[in-house]
Amino acid sequence: FGTKVRVTNQRNGKAVVVRINDRGPYAKGRIIDLTKAAAGKLGFINAGWTQVKVEPLNKLSHPRVKALKSAC
Repeated sequence: FGTKVRVTNQRNGKAVVVRINDRGPYAKGRIIDLTKAAAGKLGFINAGWTQVKVEPLNKLSHPRVKALKSAC
């Protein structure tokens, strides 16, 4: 918990930095749930989900980068 990651919308290139605060996501097929504010900054709030790239920003983060589904 507390890990900061950069989430980039693969469809439009918009990015936001978020802090991981729980063990979610709790819906099957998702790798990260975002706040409504983060989804708005990424430009997919009306779509409900999008393909994203998640990049760790601090030393305690896992080094792997994934492009997977996200939902708000």
